[in-house]
Formats: sequence, C-alpha cells, structure tokens
Amino acid sequence: MSKITKNIAESVVVKRDKNTYKGRFGRVLIIGGNENMGGAVIMNAQAAVYSGAGLVTVATHPDNKAPLHARLPEVMVTNYREQLAEQVAKAEVILVGSGLGTAAEAQHILKETIEATSPDQLLILDGSALTMFSGSGWTLPAVPTVLTPHQMEWQRLSGVEIAEQRDQEKNQKALERLSSSAILVLKSEATQVYWNHDCFELTVGGPYQATGGMGDTLAGMIAGFTAQFKPHGSAVLAAVYAHSAIAEELSQQAYVTLPSEIAKRIPAFMKKLADHSS
Repeated sequence: MSKITKNIAESVVVKRDKNTYKGRFGRVLIIGGNENMGGAVIMNAQAAVYSGAGLVTVATHPDNKAPLHARLPEVMVTNYREQLAEQVAKAEVILVGSGLGTAAEAQHILKETIEATSPDQLLILDGSALTMFSGSGWTLPAVPTVLTPHQMEWQRLSGVEIAEQRDQEKNQKALERLSSSAILVLKSEATQVYWNHDCFELTVGGPYQATGGMGDTLAGMIAGFTAQFKPHGSAVLAAVYAHSAIAEELSQQAYVTLPSEIAKRIPAFMKKLADHSS
C-alpha cells in the first residue's frame, strides 16, 4: 500500500503559466440536485469553482437555479430536463449523482448522461448515481471513470461487506469486475484510492469531517482537479489529500469542519502547494 501524502499534491498542483485563459483549465458539468437536495450540487459547484476549474455548469432541478446563482455567480445553471446531451457534449469532466435521487426521472437523467458521454471525457459517479448502478444490471460505461462511494454505497455496488473493506485484494478484484480502468475513491475514516492496480491510503483527516455534505465537496474538488491536472489518477490523489488536509487545519480551531468552509480554503491551500512545487 502507498500513502497519499503532501508530496503527491505538491507534484500535481503547479503554478499557472502567465499567458493562459480559462479554457485551459477545464469545462466541468455537474448533474444532480433534485427539488429536495439542491445543497448537494451547490457544494459540488463551490468546490469545483474554488479548485480552479475554468468553466463550471450545473444541470439541476429548476428550483435550484436561484439558490445557485445567489451562492455562486461564477457558475452557469441549466435545467437537467432540457438539452442534457448537448451540455454533456460540451464538457471535459462530468460529475453526476450528488443529490439526484433515484426516482424514475433521476434514472432517465443518468441513462441520458451515460449515453452521451464519450471516451475523451472523464465521468465521475457520486451519490445517487452509484446507488442506481447497484443491483440494476447496468454496466459502467467504457469511458474514463471515477467512483466515489462511501462504505455502504461500495457494499451495494461491489458486494464487499463493510467489515471486509479493509481487505485491499477484495476491493481491487471487485473494482476489476466492475471496470478495467475505473479509479475508486473509497471513503471512510481512512479513505483509500485504487488506481493503476495500486492502493493509496489517506494520511490526514479525522472525525471532525463526519458531517453532511463532506462527500459532495470532495466530489467537486475531484472534478475541479481532474479538469486541470493530468494524469487523472494523480489529480484524484491530490484532491483527496487537499480535502482532508484543509479539514485538519480547520480542526485546530473547530470541533467540526463544515464542507463549505473547506471549499473556501481551497484556493489558498492550492497556492501553498504550487509555491512549494516551484
């Protein structure tokens, strides 16, 4: 097992060229947030924007448009019931599932997203998308994919019981049955990332992160990092590290670390990483 360390993050997050523009930092499309769970995509989008993604669009239930614009004027917002395939085609990174729910409409939205995704894009499956894949008979698409389950979602998706999820070999074999190339971010008190037939374990973080929305912020950070940095696996490792390292810093003065507060600290934390790497 390898460790996810600050050195990895510093090797990924580098200073930007002076002569550049937003189009070079990725187009992210976030799909999710039904009428009852709009906060999930707000946290996705906040983390993606603060991570430095060049352009972020949120396709969501129309009830969420006003809250998103009020919270994040930097994002574009569309109705996920309209022209979804066209929005998918414009993106380089697609994050789907946070707060989407599992009703018939959600299943239709996920299927339409999967069908519109191409091999030159990165697909991140989070939250409800993982639940809908579990036991549905659907197979993961043949495109670069990141899975971000918590332990119960991984149990449903892979068949590996929570009590057995410390067994790297079982997780790796289950991942290979699902996909030959997907990256797995298995969230727990010691998050593990499975990439390129190796397991990387997180070395920072703690119980102060046990609060709603933490995974939504991590998924948004993964979207923002993978939109900018290559290879995707290294970018995922850097995002996972930064997410918990920021939380650890906040915990020095806070009993719990709110996901939205982690997002606000991302730009300054990334600057520290980039300054050290130069």
